[in-house]
Amino acid sequence: MKGLSKMAGRKIAALLAIAALLAPSLAAARPARTLTERNRAVITAFAAMFYGKHDVRGAFERYVAPDYIQHNANILDGRDAAIAALEPMFRQEGSRFEIKRIVVDGDMAVIHLHGRAGAQGNGGTVADIYRLEHGKIVEHWDILQPIADKPLNPHAYF
Repeated sequence: MKGLSKMAGRKIAALLAIAALLAPSLAAARPARTLTERNRAVITAFAAMFYGKHDVRGAFERYVAPDYIQHNANILDGRDAAIAALEPMFRQEGSRFEIKRIVVDGDMAVIHLHGRAGAQGNGGTVADIYRLEHGKIVEHWDILQPIADKPLNPHAYF
């Protein structure tokens, strides 16, 4: 038994030595995720929590920087101001936010969606534009367009 365990020990030591030698080349062979890929993962997770689950506070506390800059004229700067302004809208019965597309390029992301705050009306098309730094949303712009009852264009909005 002793001879077997010495031989097994030598094999394990040899395998560990080979693994140590190969580790740098294996790490180099695995390409690092690009900034766009990393930010796409952040924005996709944020969107699922914020628009999908209507968890405004959870999404903002996890994915938005505390001092983020807000370009919406009706909401003050900062994560807490956004939570205070958005939670009531997302809590309204019948509110829905259907994501049509997410576009990410480097530190910028756009979420294009059909939003409706409450059960009444057609809602609107929204383009939320986000800038990210170090995996956090640090800035936001939005473009809002009400949806007409009878649009002339059959493929308007989406």
